Amino acid sequence: MRTTLRQAFALTALAAALGFAVPAAAQQAPAAGPRTLKMQSSWPASLTLQDNFRYFAERVDKLTGGQLKVEALAAGQVVPPFEVLDATSKKVLDGAHSVSYYWVGKNKAATLFASTPAGPFGMDTMDFIGWVYEGGGLELWWDFYQKELKLNVIAFPILPSGPQAFGWFKRPIKNLADFKGMKCRQTGIVAEIFQRMGMQTVNMPGGEIIPSAQRGVIDCAEWVGGIEDLRLGLPQVYKYHYTPGMHEPSIVGELLINSDVWKSLPAQQQEAIRSAATETLVRWWVKWQKQNAERWTRCAPSTARRSCAPRPTS
Repeated sequence: MRTTLRQAFALTALAAALGFAVPAAAQQAPAAGPRTLKMQSSWPASLTLQDNFRYFAERVDKLTGGQLKVEALAAGQVVPPFEVLDATSKKVLDGAHSVSYYWVGKNKAATLFASTPAGPFGMDTMDFIGWVYEGGGLELWWDFYQKELKLNVIAFPILPSGPQAFGWFKRPIKNLADFKGMKCRQTGIVAEIFQRMGMQTVNMPGGEIIPSAQRGVIDCAEWVGGIEDLRLGLPQVYKYHYTPGMHEPSIVGELLINSDVWKSLPAQQQEAIRSAATETLVRWWVKWQKQNAERWTRCAPSTARRSCAPRPTS
């Protein structure tokens, strides 16, 4: 009898031990390996716009404990700069970093989601972000891509590169008549406005502006302004610069993600992306404005157009 009781007790103890051991083993099982999302921007690697993209990738990595990584590729590393939207929809890329007014050829309403004057006119950047997150703008943005353009993407605001400059010119602009006959790099719906003012416009990615200017293909160009234009090299090819520009007092670029890729992410990683995009928008923006201020205050007016040499002390 005692042997039977001892055997029963031993079996019960073993079962209990196994019952605790199995969940513990399950809890200690190694997590799945890190996942990497391949994304590409529309910008050259050396520009501050790409810095924004890299900062986002760093924040996603840290917010997910290294379980989700973003490969932040520069323009042209997978597809041409103006093809990132379609490439993301087709899952050639998992995502992209660009600006919606590049897609006005598909539908002019695309400019609404870049906060240009042709979109929500009169809004500054914070007004625009308020409309996106508190006024139904984000839902409209997603519907526009998915229902109107039939694309398999979602988007978030991430790149507040405004206010932007009016541009760089090979000769002075004193009145409206001075635009006539000039061929200028302009993009988005504002190119149509400049055409009505007598300017010939041509659209091209940022990386093509300087070579085109050096060959005399264009007489003027609008890119972004401040530190961005200096990094691109515009002071080395054009003598006359005007700022600010009335065409883009507020401008916000986008983070694109393939819809299927988005749905495949765990909820925590989706939230990490949302948080990283919002943090990038704010933190990069204030750093960028500081970079603009520091760069221009170090430049003497007579030398800014060529080398941006330090301002004389005497």
